[in-house]
Amino acid sequence: MVSAAALLGLPAHATATVEAPDVLVKRISGEVMTAVKADPAIQAGDVNRIVALVDSKIMPSVNFSRMTASAVGRYWRQATPEQQKQLQDEFKILLVRTYAGALGEVKDQTVSFRPLRAKPEDTEVVVRSEVRGRGEPIQLDYRLEKTADGWKIYDLNVLGVWLVETYRTQFAQEIGTKGIDGLIATLVQRNKGNTAKAG
Repeated sequence: MVSAAALLGLPAHATATVEAPDVLVKRISGEVMTAVKADPAIQAGDVNRIVALVDSKIMPSVNFSRMTASAVGRYWRQATPEQQKQLQDEFKILLVRTYAGALGEVKDQTVSFRPLRAKPEDTEVVVRSEVRGRGEPIQLDYRLEKTADGWKIYDLNVLGVWLVETYRTQFAQEIGTKGIDGLIATLVQRNKGNTAKAG
């Protein structure tokens, strides 16, 4: 039986309510934790398995072009579309490999969320959480923005440090001395080095 939405060429979820930002992050966290705990290859640090998990569970809810543009900062507008694409591709590999180590450490941790402080009209919010396990709890916060496709993550705070700001400082130094192509080359090199370590 064909639905009315399909007949009209509309996405089936067009009438669904937008998932609240904290609900979205809780769902993704839960799905990722469950997948990691069920997959010995990920626990062993298999980068390919981790990339596949990140691509399927996390990336659909990330505004990655905004994340990359924010990290590159004022230089983003000077980059050609081809350079922007290369920066996004390499930055994604860098982030996935950075988190590969963290995901490989997931054993019996749980994630607890603080109540969301936001007004209905807010278009940007911060969802705060803590990863609890052995040792001290790890602070993990998410910045999200409301888009036409629902809420999207565009920055992460791990242990009090916002990811995009950290990379913006590094990238600005790199572009300042070597230009945008120089930054791309450095990222490619760093990602190859990480591959060697990970493999």
